[in-house]
Amino acid sequence: MLQEFTTTQTPASVLAAAKKFFSRRNPIYAAFIDQEGENFVTFRGQGGEEIVIGVAAVEGGTAVRGSAYLFDQQIARFFSTLPPMAVKLEVVPE
Repeated sequence: MLQEFTTTQTPASVLAAAKKFFSRRNPIYAAFIDQEGENFVTFRGQGGEEIVIGVAAVEGGTAVRGSAYLFDQQIARFFSTLPPMAVKLEVVPE
């Protein structure tokens, strides 16, 4: 499942937060860094489960995407630790 979130944090700080968050979970939900790059980090969890966190700078913050097969709840919980970016709504005249 692919999940998306936008935050006011920088891409680098989001990836650092992900590394800290996933490595300190309850052992059955812990995941360990598998690969990392400038815009992503992948983790391996229980049974080899892969978690991918990708980031991209957007105006005013960072777009974050998370994907996993079994760790969807943990990704959602990680997103809840990030400060959200304000959403601007525009009224379209009829």
